[in-house]
Amino acid sequence: MPKHPRVSDEYAEFLCRAVASGKSGRGVSCLCRPELWQEASEMFAPLERVAVISGFFVPAAGSPETDGPGGAVILARAFLEQGRTAEIWTDALCSDALRQCGEAVGFPSSLVKTPKIDEILDTYDPQGIIFTERLGRAADGRYYNASQKDITKWTAPLDELALLSAGRGIKTLGIGDGGNEAGMGCFYDELSTRLPDFANSLSIVKTDIALPVDVSNWGAYAFTAALSRVWGAWRGHREGEERAMLEALCGCHAVDGISHRCEPSVDGFSLAVHEALASQLREIWGIL
Repeated sequence: MPKHPRVSDEYAEFLCRAVASGKSGRGVSCLCRPELWQEASEMFAPLERVAVISGFFVPAAGSPETDGPGGAVILARAFLEQGRTAEIWTDALCSDALRQCGEAVGFPSSLVKTPKIDEILDTYDPQGIIFTERLGRAADGRYYNASQKDITKWTAPLDELALLSAGRGIKTLGIGDGGNEAGMGCFYDELSTRLPDFANSLSIVKTDIALPVDVSNWGAYAFTAALSRVWGAWRGHREGEERAMLEALCGCHAVDGISHRCEPSVDGFSLAVHEALASQLREIWGIL
């Protein structure tokens, strides 16, 4: 695998400030540290074959939420544009949202798959798997949303792939914003102390590295920026793409995870906020 430069301390600190400064008020992103961005990008930048797993279904709305698809698409597309192989894996309830979101920015819908857990690691043989805004099981083996409602019935156990990867040398990364996502098990003890009322809903599923952020999409965008820094070429958003993805998601009835309304927003933050963040990440990428 090719050698790559390490993300600088200054740039890693900027990423923390940009996407893990407590804006969501959930108490998870305070656990983010600059070195996590350095370690994650150093681990994943050389990989030639990756999968990105996402999709969070909201039973109360009967639709997937808008957080997750955008981040998964931008990340997976970044690997493709870098000449690597990448797929997005999700479940049947979220597959249309991921495909529509991807098509809006040129990610091939044929690369969005609903894998068979007991076969996919052999048939695709990834070197790395990234989970972003994908539920991880709690200590009782069930899956819970932010309201602590059991949504196991609507959640395919794709987090099992994190457990299976550990014994096969497959690198794993988790990106989450609530503590109930795959990968956030890395912070289970700290989060149980900080969020005692939510402890029974926290994910116990660990990944090699995890990025606790304000909004999972933001974490995926920032990780794409970190990879871009290592690769020496911008692989993130282009102008107008955040709007295009959110409009596509609204077209297939995806909802904001906070409001449960079909609107061009993510976790209560407006389109303008997400566009500003995407622009900032690109601008700073060329400076720091």
